[in-house]
Amino acid sequence: MNPVRNDDHSPPLVLTGVDGGNPVAFLAAIGTLRALSLACPEGNVKMAWTAHAGAWRPVLFASVPLGEADLVNLLDERLRRMAGHPALALADDLNVDPHTFRAFAEAAKAAAAKADGADARIAADFAAAFGCDVLTTEDGMIQDTALRTMSGAGHQHFLAFMRAIVKQTGPQHLRKTLFSRWAYDDAVTNQTLRWDPADDSRYALRWRDPSGDPARKKGGGMLGANRLAIEGLPLVTCAPVGPTLRTTGFTGSAARSTFWTWPIWTCPVGLDVCRSLLAHASVVSDSPGHHDELRAMGIVAAFRSQRITVGKFRNFA
Repeated sequence: MNPVRNDDHSPPLVLTGVDGGNPVAFLAAIGTLRALSLACPEGNVKMAWTAHAGAWRPVLFASVPLGEADLVNLLDERLRRMAGHPALALADDLNVDPHTFRAFAEAAKAAAAKADGADARIAADFAAAFGCDVLTTEDGMIQDTALRTMSGAGHQHFLAFMRAIVKQTGPQHLRKTLFSRWAYDDAVTNQTLRWDPADDSRYALRWRDPSGDPARKKGGGMLGANRLAIEGLPLVTCAPVGPTLRTTGFTGSAARSTFWTWPIWTCPVGLDVCRSLLAHASVVSDSPGHHDELRAMGIVAAFRSQRITVGKFRNFA
């Protein structure tokens, strides 16, 4: 299958390193779309998927020149702006009380109201993806996103790790994530959000205890993928449904019955349409009657990953 091409766009750019069947890779793909759209608002940036080298790969379209070097440079410049950004400064983890989260969300709302442009909404968009102060857990903390995989146990901190990833990622990490076969040659200690099935490294299946394995300080992770995935998080928002907070694309709530489903589409779409496709009810439906509806929207496949809980940590399988 050849990527769809629009006459008004420069030649499409296939992100040959990104596999749409991997949760962190999919988040990295939509994160790339979001970051590039913010970096180049006049570029009419769109994304589709194409079958290439045995996997679904994202394809970028833009009305401005967009080669590999152009993309990496634009993304690197854009992503560096998140260093020290209030959007990631809520706490080290999302298990905060409603008052703390409400103050964070109100500050994000105020910032969005004071400025113009998409940049003004960054903190507000992250707040909408993090959780909700209206619904609480039995411990009195906010209910948060189903994409949250850690909350402080074992010195693993969801938001603190995000800040570390933002600080450590450079253009070389972005380049090999987007255009090379993933070698998992970046340090994984304190630099993973556990969205990659490869992060499920259990002691029972390994020679060494992974929590103390010195090799994890030298390899085992894809830093650029995690960094771009952070940019995709605001597209996977949360909303109250009755007494429970629901996350876009997720079904179930128990430890062994929570699944995330995401679509693959072949028509180039911009950021707003991408957001709509992710939230479409037919994507998560198992009813065969919805297949024709999905095809009519250009969705040709959907992937589903189970979120599992191993000890005190969550992973995606």
